[in-house]
Parts: sequence; C-alpha cells; structure tokens
Amino acid sequence: MSLQSKLPNAATSIFAIMSKMATDYNAVNLSQGFPDFPVAPALVNLVSGAMKNGWNQYAPMPGLPLLRHGISQKIEKTYNTTANADTEITITAGGTQALFAAITALVFEGDEVIMFDPAYDSYDPVIKLNKGIPVHLELKAPFFGIDWEEVEENITTKTKAIIINTPHNPTGAVLSELDLLGLEKLVIKYGIYVISDEVYEHIIFDNKQHESILRYPGIYANGVAIFSFGKTFHATGWKTGYMVAPENITKELRKMHQFNVFATNTPVQYGIAEYIKNEENYLPLPKFYQAKRDKFAKLLSSSRFEAHHCYGTYFQLFSYDKISNKSDVEMAEWMTKEHKIATIPTSVFYKNGKHIKYLRICFAKSEKTLEQAAEILCKI
Repeated sequence: MSLQSKLPNAATSIFAIMSKMATDYNAVNLSQGFPDFPVAPALVNLVSGAMKNGWNQYAPMPGLPLLRHGISQKIEKTYNTTANADTEITITAGGTQALFAAITALVFEGDEVIMFDPAYDSYDPVIKLNKGIPVHLELKAPFFGIDWEEVEENITTKTKAIIINTPHNPTGAVLSELDLLGLEKLVIKYGIYVISDEVYEHIIFDNKQHESILRYPGIYANGVAIFSFGKTFHATGWKTGYMVAPENITKELRKMHQFNVFATNTPVQYGIAEYIKNEENYLPLPKFYQAKRDKFAKLLSSSRFEAHHCYGTYFQLFSYDKISNKSDVEMAEWMTKEHKIATIPTSVFYKNGKHIKYLRICFAKSEKTLEQAAEILCKI
C-alpha cells in the first residue's frame, strides 16, 4: 500500500538544510536562528535545581500554576492589561507548537486565513493540514509594511483569521500603533480571529514599543497571542513558550494542546517561573541585541553587502545586489560551499519563492562569531 502524503509539496525545512550544509562544509552558521552563547547561569541553576528537587514528572496540562501566575504578572507590568492565569494562559512546547494548536483550533475546512509573505514557514502547511485555504498577501517594500486596504479587499465570507508576526521574521520590521488600530477595526467589523506571533516581543530596537494584541481589547477578544521563552532567554532548545487568549478560545486551544503534547518540560517551567520574577532578566534585551545588530552592521560597512534596517528580532536582511546575479538560494549555497559561511535565502519565505536578492543573517551570536563572519563577508 502506498502512503498518501497530507503535505505532498512540503520539503525539508530550509533551516535544517542550511544548518546541515554549515556542518558539512565547516562553515560559520548564521542561518538557523539560535544563539551560540550560553544561557544565563542563574537560569540554568534554577532548572537543574528543580530537577534535583524531584520536579521531573508531568506538569499540569495547561502548565504549572506558579508559571502561569508569573506570566500574568509579567503581562500586567509589560502591557498594562490583565490575563487570567487559570483561564487565559497555556504553557506550550515552544512557539511553533502554540501556532499549531491555535491554527488547528480555529481553522476548519474551507476557511480562509490571511497571512503575509515573507512568512515563517509553519503557517501555510498547518493551515493546509486543517483543510483551510492560505491567502498570501505580500508585505510592501521597502519597509515590509502591511497595506490594510488590500487586506480588507481580500476579506471574504470565508475569511476566518489573520496571522500577524511582530517583530517580524525574517525582515526585522515591526507593526506600529496605527497598524494595530487598523487591524482592530477589521476584527470588529468582520468578526475574524487574529493569531499573533509575538515570539520576539522583547527583541525590539531604536526605542520602539512592541505593539502586542494584548494592548488592544477589540483584537484580543478574538485573538491568540503567542510567545517564546526560548527566544527571550537564549534557550531555543528548551522549546518552552505560551499562548494567551480569552477563556472561550483558550478552552479550544487546550483541547488541541492536550492531544498534541499534553504537558511541557516540568523543571524548565519551575526554573522560568522563578527567573521571570526579576524584570532585569528580560527588560535589557533590546539594548543587548541592538548592540549586536549595530556591531555587525559596522563590521560589514566596508563590504559590498547592504543592510536592510532591522527594528526587531535577531535577524537582518542583507542585499547582495552589488555582488552577484545569482538567485538567493544559489547565492546562499555558493557562499556556504566556497566561503564557509551559511545564511538563509529570503525567497523561501514566499509562497512562490519570489526572486528577492536578500539573505537573512542571524546576529544572535558571540562577538567572536560575528567578527569571524564579518571577516569572511567583507572578502566576498
């Protein structure tokens, strides 16, 4: 019997491909988005301490109450709004699992979901797995903004949800207050849901404010906000995040969550619950990462690569227009093989692999790695 694929057009993720190439060719890896510097020793000690204290069995399905209440307090401090720890906050196995749960809970056969290219690569296939219809709109160059009039023109009687991502991977763009107010009007007018990917909430630069949907009651009433401790605490391998939604939506989210992973890593939850009590463990992140962004851009100032301005995340797009006419996939492969430096081609974030001469580079790296990478790039 032949096995029929539910995702016949899905291939191995570009992140896995480029990281493997980086290993195969002994290249500096600026492709996949993970830091190469240590997690804070204090947090590691808290997690290992929880293990030693015997907290190694299943956590409650929604997450440890201690952590959920800590997140509720953090939300109140950060966004000046409330989220009920018992009925609105669910701990997940990272942001991607939260996205899976949210899309699966909200999207039914024939439902249309508006999303914006370039987009994180899990949105489209999960919509399709649930027999929904992804509606791909493009962020508008040169600042990769959303045209809200175009969005409204594409809302139909079948539109179920809109997915937004701010700060945005891969472009580093951020949505403004005007953007969220525009979205709020559409949500109220058409009664659509919003899935808001906010995993880089604390990695935002140039004194900009992260505009979470938690700040906008008209959106949050129909919204799911998704966050990642892995991004915030340089611990992507811990795969721990959370989703925040009104009680009626959370009930459905938890149904998907419990039959997907049931519960997530218990000692990590205990460690983070203690660690987030101190605001200084996450509030300095903008300054920390902006320094890395600025250092790397300065190191590349004499190169032929041109930096596209980045307002958030730990990724930045660099144009190679003055260097080559290769496609970005060819360019990324050539650079990995011939120059021993791995990046991500930006076209893979588009539905139809749009030809765009940008490479995405991760600057969440140690000083040594950034300097080594810049030395290579300046010679290309």
